[in-house]
Amino acid sequence: MMYSLFAALLGEVPRHEQGDLSQQDKRCVFLTVHDLGTNHTAMVDFVNQPAMMEIKERSCFIHVDVPGHEENSPDLPESYPFPSLQTLGEDLITVLDFLHVKYAVGLGEGAGANILARCGLAHPRRLLGLVLVNCTGSTSSVADAFRTRFSRWKGTDISQSEEDFLIYHKFGHQIISEASECGERERERILAEFRSRLRGNLNTHNIKQYVRAFIHRKDLVLKGCQPDILLITGMKSPYASVVEKMYKELDKDKVTILKVDRAGDVLAEAVCKLLFINFYLNFFK
Repeated sequence: MMYSLFAALLGEVPRHEQGDLSQQDKRCVFLTVHDLGTNHTAMVDFVNQPAMMEIKERSCFIHVDVPGHEENSPDLPESYPFPSLQTLGEDLITVLDFLHVKYAVGLGEGAGANILARCGLAHPRRLLGLVLVNCTGSTSSVADAFRTRFSRWKGTDISQSEEDFLIYHKFGHQIISEASECGERERERILAEFRSRLRGNLNTHNIKQYVRAFIHRKDLVLKGCQPDILLITGMKSPYASVVEKMYKELDKDKVTILKVDRAGDVLAEAVCKLLFINFYLNFFK
């Protein structure tokens, strides 16, 4: 079901719930945040996969859309300053407060993982664990800056360079290097599906606001973070080396890393789901 609530700094916060929150004392509650170029439907699709059925039956999920990313959203007004990733993370706790949820596990991908990590740092007693997929700890890389420099990021439509940036951010090297193995037809199907969702019911003006917030993110320092952390990355992801570097800097009693071979978009990989289930059963059961 879809609802909205008002957060002091974020404004209207659309959310989608899966599971019965009245059973939160008996189930694990996940708070999720999506990546760039998507919305809560990406997380709903992940949870609805057959491999996730066991977790789905034992859990509740609160999927949050960042501002302006609900289906068929109007343009965010010019007077609205799109929040930074830090602000999004700090104020995200209002969702749990509004729903009277005592504790949750954060599950985020890409920019959403960065947001939830900041939420865990700011509210360590409310997020018992963090599942961070392709999470970036450092500020924008040289590659980010290079691609952005040649991208207009203006107007109402997504330009080709902007689309290319989002495809690389999502799939990394997989789309190119795996093409010969999975076939050109499969490659085109994957890209067509992503482009269709990107240019479908999502507001491209608002997508760009989220992208800018991600590009201008500040360093994320997880050293000393209290919640247990699961870092997941695909070895074809452009952020694989960043995730591995983050892991090396953290307390090994608090962090686990799962590296998925031959994958960029790890949420679409069955092996990732199975590893995620194993982690869930061992740490959050």
